[in-house]
Amino acid sequence: MGARYYGADSENGDHIDDPSEDALFMLISDLNDSDNTFVVVQPDEDDPVWFASVAVLDEGSYEIVRRDTTRNEHEVTTSTSINDIARDLTIWMAARRISAR
Repeated sequence: MGARYYGADSENGDHIDDPSEDALFMLISDLNDSDNTFVVVQPDEDDPVWFASVAVLDEGSYEIVRRDTTRNEHEVTTSTSINDIARDLTIWMAARRISAR
């Protein structure tokens, strides 16, 4: 059974429980190419079945990885729009929570 509770953690130690779209936007906006290069969102459990990550790439773009082992999903995309990334991740994570119930 999947988790109904998840958290977002950035490389610099920031943590947000059940992040909203706005919270994801803020975490991604705070990323840089030196000491805070990624954010990972995953269920708060020992062996999470899904995760999503956002990492800084060169020239103001981001790599987004979505992985869900229960659905055999593994998608890697890039984007330059933090708005789009936060919205898309929020929608993707909502589908994980619905299937866990």
